Amino acid sequence: MRLLLHPAASALGLSVLFCLPLIGPLISPAHLMVYHSSGSVGSIFAGVLLDIIVLWATLTGLFLIVQRLPRFFLGVWLVLIAMGPWTLLKIGAKMQAWLMPHWVSRTLFFGSAFCLLSMTMCWRSSFVPLFQRIQSLAATLLGFTAIFGAITISQLLWCFWQARDLNTPISLHHQPVEMTRSKAGSKPRIIWILLDELSYEQIYEHRFEGLNLPTFDNIAQQSTVFTHVVPAGILTENVVPSLIAGSPVDHIRSSVDGARLSSHDPIFNHWHLFNQHGTIFQDALHAGYSTAVAGWYNPYCRILSEVIDRCYWTSHQLTPTGLIGEASVTANAIAPLQDSLESIARLFASRNNKRALDDQGTEFHISDYRELLEAGDELLNDSSSEFLFLHMPIPHPGGIYNRKTGGFALNEGSYIDNLALADQYLGHVYKLLKQRNEWDSSTILIMGDHSWRTQLLWVESALWTAEDQVASHGGQFDDRPAYIVKIPQQKQPFRIETPFSAIRTRALLQGILNGQIHSTEGLAAFARQ
Repeated sequence: MRLLLHPAASALGLSVLFCLPLIGPLISPAHLMVYHSSGSVGSIFAGVLLDIIVLWATLTGLFLIVQRLPRFFLGVWLVLIAMGPWTLLKIGAKMQAWLMPHWVSRTLFFGSAFCLLSMTMCWRSSFVPLFQRIQSLAATLLGFTAIFGAITISQLLWCFWQARDLNTPISLHHQPVEMTRSKAGSKPRIIWILLDELSYEQIYEHRFEGLNLPTFDNIAQQSTVFTHVVPAGILTENVVPSLIAGSPVDHIRSSVDGARLSSHDPIFNHWHLFNQHGTIFQDALHAGYSTAVAGWYNPYCRILSEVIDRCYWTSHQLTPTGLIGEASVTANAIAPLQDSLESIARLFASRNNKRALDDQGTEFHISDYRELLEAGDELLNDSSSEFLFLHMPIPHPGGIYNRKTGGFALNEGSYIDNLALADQYLGHVYKLLKQRNEWDSSTILIMGDHSWRTQLLWVESALWTAEDQVASHGGQFDDRPAYIVKIPQQKQPFRIETPFSAIRTRALLQGILNGQIHSTEGLAAFARQ
């Protein structure tokens, strides 16, 4: 028991508590932070470990010093006890990714500070026995927390070791690129474009006043538009595996090294390893097509390496506490301190100005778009990429584009601006394929993985804008993603009004690959099944 009350034990317990928001995502059983990272995570793990060591050493030294100075000892423990509720609430909110209302955080902070000031001003020597009991209890709890902390640090080190080789180059499907190029143009191309968070309502039904989407309008005049698509889910990480496998997924988890994906089937309540050979890409290979992917967020090159001939993916991540895989160990160690200081500074502001904190996230979003635009163009310009999947990070919030200036913007754009960018991107693809004389002969599927998640995700976020509020009619949620199919040589518009489940996308593409669906009538008949 004496060891539990040692200052070093209390310091370790406090250090682990303070660092839990940093540690949690790295040792989560789902391992999704590692899974979704397209860069190295070594500097993140090392930065967090450095934070724990420095904080533990600093607190241990502080506790050892104040142990010999009764007044300082009293002051330090009064601060820890009085500010404990606010601190624990902030830690819990970050752990659960809960956007704490500004007034809650502010009220609890100033309430705790008032209690601390009152205790200091009204202190009497008769309070000492009660304080000693409370301090002893707090120290004991921190001692037990230190035991948990030691286990947690061991787990962190193990996860660090397992993820050390994340995103090293891996071999893709065995079919040589040279072979696919030799038969370039032998098959009509199938190009599947997934625009993240693309809303049918916002494009074709209740478009924001003054928003011009000429490419979407042009494509609608020569394609089949599905007006009532039932989404496969609302989270991209679940929806995309569901779409490419044709089976429902409501949760995913990764191996600790980020290499193996497991998905949960909500119908049979069963976890199973994701089978890349049971996907539309294997179907395309069986049909004699070469396969290619340029995609966002999901680690396509890892989870589909045996069924894809060419692959590029990216997902620059900024964790909620400001850690960045591309940053140095020192920068990642300092970032949480900066975040904490900014969090305290916001308590004294009249409102919680969060948008200014998201510049780095917006820069990453822009970088992802640019990289995928370049990678996608390389594949579009190569006819050997016969079955091509492009997953673009637009019009997904936050806004990265200013439609008035026609350029990228930091924290100025809205979802509506991103829709304009999505239209511009499709116009670019249309022009490129037209120049190659491949637009008319190709099958083009354009869809959203899910619709614009207004009240489900964005209304309370720092990325929500006044324009978003107006466009969504006060945050109303319409769950229909856009879904547009252009059959080869289609020249006339066609609409399918019957409800269509997006999870049938694999079956639809199978029908196109096998030549069973080659007309608007065939599409309509398939949708009615």
